[in-house]
Amino acid sequence: MFTTIFPRLALAGLALLTWAAPAAAHDPEAKYLANEGVMVTRGETKILFDPLFGESFGQYELVPEDMRAAMLAGEAPFDGVDAVFVSHAHADHFAAEDMVAYMRAVSEARLYAPQQAVDMMAEIAGADDPIFARVTPIALERLDDPARLNAAGIAIKAVRVPHAGWPQRADVENLIFRVTLDDETTVMHMGDADVSDWHYAPHQEIWDERALDAAFPPYWFLTSEAGRSILTNRFKPARTIGVHVPSSVPDDPAAREKSLRDADLFTRPGETRRLGE
Repeated sequence: MFTTIFPRLALAGLALLTWAAPAAAHDPEAKYLANEGVMVTRGETKILFDPLFGESFGQYELVPEDMRAAMLAGEAPFDGVDAVFVSHAHADHFAAEDMVAYMRAVSEARLYAPQQAVDMMAEIAGADDPIFARVTPIALERLDDPARLNAAGIAIKAVRVPHAGWPQRADVENLIFRVTLDDETTVMHMGDADVSDWHYAPHQEIWDERALDAAFPPYWFLTSEAGRSILTNRFKPARTIGVHVPSSVPDDPAAREKSLRDADLFTRPGETRRLGE
């Protein structure tokens, strides 16, 4: 969790929150859950990032109870989820008990998570629970080569990048996931990544492998020159949507700090963005 608090960052007008027409069947779309929770859909392929957590630390949005219940039951719009990704095992991103319950209830989903998160689940469920046949723990150190994984219709690259505040939180297994759906739409979820460029420079080949349709950085990347430079010069996403936005903010965009007045931010659970436009 990043502890600096800015005023609530609202989008510039409700028109940005609602689309005039529903997305076509195969249009990629991102749906906001809360904090860093995002669902990305392309055609029949559906993935979740950091979807189940129980702690707001008095600063961040929690997933609304109706959305959370639908996820845990595998009900629309959260039916047919192919893969779930957990960036790190902090309580405002991950709840081990909820994830065990989810994996037991949604038998088709696969989970990709840091070893620390998987170990927490094993303490609850027992390491021999059948759910772990669908769980891939990722154990990386800083500057390790990325993990490259594949599921049906999904190409996955995971890179360990230190948690914000590095090196004080060097023990936190924070993962950036770069995921391509149906060999067409590539998105990046960054967890609580630090903004120092030396974490990213060694992996430039990964960032350049294919065009990035959307990045979901924690909002502090948009408030710092170093963070904006990483987004612009290393990742080069077609679209950037900030997440992990504090919840106590006025709706007036003019109340934002200057660096965020024109930023695209996920702030309200349930809002969506079309990708690839």
